[in-house]
Amino acid sequence: MSSNLGRFEKGQSGNPAGRPKARRPHISAFDIIFDKKLTVTQGGVERELTVDEGLQLQTYQAALKGNRMAVRAVLKMIEKREKAMAKLSPQETKAVLLEHEYDSDHANEAMLILGIAEYVDKEAGDGWMRLATWAAQAALSRPGQRSLSEKEIENIRHFTAEPNKLKWPRKRRTA
Repeated sequence: MSSNLGRFEKGQSGNPAGRPKARRPHISAFDIIFDKKLTVTQGGVERELTVDEGLQLQTYQAALKGNRMAVRAVLKMIEKREKAMAKLSPQETKAVLLEHEYDSDHANEAMLILGIAEYVDKEAGDGWMRLATWAAQAALSRPGQRSLSEKEIENIRHFTAEPNKLKWPRKRRTA
């Protein structure tokens, strides 16, 4: 090694053991057996099947003869196949058109229904509205609000149903 710490001399490998050998993939004994081929005669015709396919064929035949364990196994195979098929071909989704309509009349109707506001001229039903006293009080009582000017206080009084019942929080009025 040279005087440069952490560096090797020219031509000297940093890994004297060399690159590790590639490992064989982990294959179980069942995988090896299931890949073996069998010759099966079915209906007078010879075919080659894997051991796995042969076992499935025997299970189907046993299920058809009434073997309950075989019937359960076939039902599980069918369920597994259905799930795999569902993943391969997802169901079509239809687009849904959503329309939003913003109208101040909708907000007014909501406030009327909820008892937050009422029309000043109830017969006309299209004039200006006043807030219920409890709603104005709830707005005034919210913590952390800024101070109100005299004009804002005048507007709150004008648009509240019973302004004399309002309890004004301290430090909310500007001088």
